[in-house]
Amino acid sequence: MEGNGQEWRQGTKWVALVLVLSLIFNNASGQIRYSISEEIKEGTAVGNIAKDLGIDPNILKTRGFRIVSGSTEPLFQVNENDGILYVNRRIDREEICQRTSVCLVNLKTVLENPLEIHYVAVEVLDVNDHSPSFPENNKRLEISESTLPGTRFQLHAALDPDGGMNSVQQYKLSQNNNFRLEVKDRGKDGKVPVLQIQSPLDREASSSHKLLLTALDGGKPPKSGTMEIFIDVLDVNDNAPVFTKEIYSAEISEDSPIGTTVIRVNATDMDDGLNGYVSYSFGNVNSKVRELFDVDPSTGEITVKGQLDYELDESYEIDIQASDSGPVPFRTEKSVTVNVKDINDNAPVIEVTSLSDKISEDSRPGTSVALISITDLDSGVNGKVISFVQGDVPFTLTPSIQDNMYAVVTKSQLDRENKSIYDVTVIAKDAGEPALTSEKTLRVIVSDVNDNSPEFAMSRYNFYVTENNPPGVSVFSLIASDRDEGVNARISYHIIRDAGYENKVTSFLNINSENGDILALKSFDFETLKTFQFQVVATDSGTPSLSNNVTVNVFILDQNDNPPVILYPISSNGSAEGVEEIPRNVNAGHLVTKVRAYDADIGYNGWLLFSLQEVTDHSLFGLDRYTGQIRTLRSFTETDEAEHKLVILVKDNGNVSLSATATVIVKVVEPKEAFAASDVKSSSKDEEGNDVTFYLMITLGSVSVLFLISIIVLIAMQCSKTTDYTSKYLQETNYDGTLCHSIQYRSGDKRYMLVGPRMSIGSTIVPSSHANTLVLPDRRRTSEEVRLHMCSA
Repeated sequence: MEGNGQEWRQGTKWVALVLVLSLIFNNASGQIRYSISEEIKEGTAVGNIAKDLGIDPNILKTRGFRIVSGSTEPLFQVNENDGILYVNRRIDREEICQRTSVCLVNLKTVLENPLEIHYVAVEVLDVNDHSPSFPENNKRLEISESTLPGTRFQLHAALDPDGGMNSVQQYKLSQNNNFRLEVKDRGKDGKVPVLQIQSPLDREASSSHKLLLTALDGGKPPKSGTMEIFIDVLDVNDNAPVFTKEIYSAEISEDSPIGTTVIRVNATDMDDGLNGYVSYSFGNVNSKVRELFDVDPSTGEITVKGQLDYELDESYEIDIQASDSGPVPFRTEKSVTVNVKDINDNAPVIEVTSLSDKISEDSRPGTSVALISITDLDSGVNGKVISFVQGDVPFTLTPSIQDNMYAVVTKSQLDRENKSIYDVTVIAKDAGEPALTSEKTLRVIVSDVNDNSPEFAMSRYNFYVTENNPPGVSVFSLIASDRDEGVNARISYHIIRDAGYENKVTSFLNINSENGDILALKSFDFETLKTFQFQVVATDSGTPSLSNNVTVNVFILDQNDNPPVILYPISSNGSAEGVEEIPRNVNAGHLVTKVRAYDADIGYNGWLLFSLQEVTDHSLFGLDRYTGQIRTLRSFTETDEAEHKLVILVKDNGNVSLSATATVIVKVVEPKEAFAASDVKSSSKDEEGNDVTFYLMITLGSVSVLFLISIIVLIAMQCSKTTDYTSKYLQETNYDGTLCHSIQYRSGDKRYMLVGPRMSIGSTIVPSSHANTLVLPDRRRTSEEVRLHMCSA
């Protein structure tokens, strides 16, 4: 706080110095000219026009001294009593003088009878009230890793509405190893940042960079703005493929069938995209190798292409070449050794005689799927075959009546939803040394039956819909799934409608039976309906059909669709107008009244703020923007007008705020008139409230005695104090404007207290209904009678 005070005093001295110099210069040049800083407070004095023009202040008001202004609210006003020019509203230099070095506001003052016109120029000085900002929060650049150091990339310049030294003065780049920042000065267009490559880029080391560019203005202290720069490093083909192993070797039986995988080689390339995509091919090999083996260009798998024979050649050296797909590809070669193993020459042969394409999932165990024959051309032990179904599958082999014939049958219950396709592999193995094995894979497809109900993703759905939604538009959607397929999985939706209250709401909902989209046939109103619940049923199309339902909770979200409503003041004709009377001798801080309002919305949409839209004298009254309390800012003087009009604007805090206005007429009266008006109001309200008081006294009879005792104790404590009443009218210090209100005043040797129900924040200062008078004895006289009247509840 001390630092802020010193800064304010220094700023005040600086403004005063500028004004003095400006006045000296203007007087010397024969033209009135003032200088002020932008953003200064409303009501700040700029200069005394009458004094500087040599005009007698006593004639200003009679000759209608004023400033000629347009239709908009003027920036300055002149006091017709003393000729002082003061700021009328907030001044933003960037708003009234865009892109100009000197900002002058020319004013024309007029004196009538006879007509005189004088011109006054006010220079608005810039303050650093804006921060630099970039056109975009982030910038993405794509730079090839082969880009040479020294290459430059021009960036968007930051913008600062301030001028001179308060505009953008420098840029800073976050610490990094590859980039540096240059700044070009383009004169009136300001400074432009340029990004320059400082060292070579390597995508394999770092594929992206994140930099932070900061713009600083010349203010003290400087303000700044930032922009993130994302740099993607593009790849070039600068790396050759590398095999993952130094030595590749494999052993394969001579009777391996065509297509058998011998070995798989693997090479990697650190480049990206096509530059890193590796393909495989044979290198410098003879035609015999090409007849017996093949290599997959994508996977690097070496497979058997022809019939191997150990007796012809026991090993092969195969050169494999790995090549990337860059514009100028790199190649690497590796030698693979393949050894042929001599084993039993003839493996069992498996042939499929009959195969069923599909089997129903509700088939009983033991149902036949296929008939196969297994033979071995060898004789003796090498011709003996052991066959079985490989893996944990619900199928098995059973021998047939005929030799070498087998049936593939189910051994347990099938479930298509768990697995719809089985690759059943039948293994045949002979008893030779070494044993030869053959296998045959049968694809079995399990057909569907309707044995699953539709399922929703959640057991309960909660949806939030903003009120005032357009009718006939989808507000949300439900999706159910069915583990079955085809017709059995085709789902339709409908809403359960019963005879209860929820049916009234669901009658305004419609659901698309095919996709589950729910449409609202009317707009929802949060103030009328906040939440409701209904159920949706999903039914499949199987025979018989299966269904499932889910509960949907809908919560209506509030929008700012209700304007504030003025509760006080309200005149007899229903308009938001009221008249308040206050004594002329009240002190500063006196509560005049409180504007009451409410908003049917909730949250920020219902949070109300109060502001003075129109006031006769800004120096007399102040308004609390949160509570709506209107209080005096100073004591009244003899020159103050007797009637003041205050227009209060009440607006909510919605995204698009809504507002209402109330008018309060404040009449300043002499103290005796104020108390007389209070007595008249009190007596009239007493008559209206007799019946209510009667019933209240009956209800509160049990506590009346305690209340009287409390008042007597309070009076006794008040009488024991030695307060010196220095003012004719005294207001209680503990007054909070809510429960009970009293005004003390003194007449001669007696002190009087007006006691009544305490004013609510929106009532007038004159004591309200059931007001009574309490006469307190002066301490210099002990013979005065003390009369006490209770404050009505």
